[in-house]
Amino acid sequence: MNAGLSPCRIETSLGPVEYAAYGDGPPLLCLHGAMGGFDQSAILGRLLAPEGWRVLAVSRPGYLGTPLGVREAPEAQADLCAALLTQLAVGPAAVMTVSGGGPCALHLALRHPRLTRGLMLVSTCSGRITERLPLAWHILRLAARFPRLGSLMRPKAASPEQAVKRGFRDPASHRAVMNDPEALALFAELSAQTRSRLGERLAGTVNDVDVTRSRDYPLEDIAVPTLVVHGTADPHVPFAAHGKQLAERIPGARLVALAGGEHAAIFSHRGQAQQAVAAFLSGFPDA
Repeated sequence: MNAGLSPCRIETSLGPVEYAAYGDGPPLLCLHGAMGGFDQSAILGRLLAPEGWRVLAVSRPGYLGTPLGVREAPEAQADLCAALLTQLAVGPAAVMTVSGGGPCALHLALRHPRLTRGLMLVSTCSGRITERLPLAWHILRLAARFPRLGSLMRPKAASPEQAVKRGFRDPASHRAVMNDPEALALFAELSAQTRSRLGERLAGTVNDVDVTRSRDYPLEDIAVPTLVVHGTADPHVPFAAHGKQLAERIPGARLVALAGGEHAAIFSHRGQAQQAVAAFLSGFPDA
């Protein structure tokens, strides 16, 4: 699948959803984080999904072609994802999410377990996030509100090396991405996407920030197979308070701790994360 993947917009019983699909096999629903959209959901799939799965890369409400409307609550976002799966008539899907997509995915498993074959939670919150928002968030929010500022930022985002330097504080993680051509290309693509169409990503991002800083979740009630992948040095969604808690509170959940990994550890620890996802998905009968 190449970077030019084109999305489509489908009308569900609960409203329109933008998504793109690629691959063949059972469905794998990918849900992006803050400042995302279907394009970043697709990068999550390209980075971690094994062959033999059909990736459905979704724009969650408030991002690109999926309007926010009255879908601020993660429960409503989960219902919309369920409506998409029903409209497409693809049956239950494995669900993989990263960062701010976590609340939607958790509620998809809680509210629609028959449509959720399994849950893969990458750098995802287990409850309220209390850490200070990174400076990059404030800069991007200003750039979205003032397009001329955004245009001045774009040349700085053109260099993959600079993108990696900004994205990873740990020298070992920085070297790991720089030495992995595929991870480097995907991280540079992610960085460029984050700075494009900022105004069409802002409403969803502001909503995600509000949700992740104000909500807790009945994790003990999740009854689908779950994999937790989390960097142990994540500065934004700390491992002990979130990754470890997800694994301890969700019945039967498996934890893969990416040692020294930061919030974007799936790029610096790509091989380990890929192996974990492939092993998890291989446990399904038609994988």
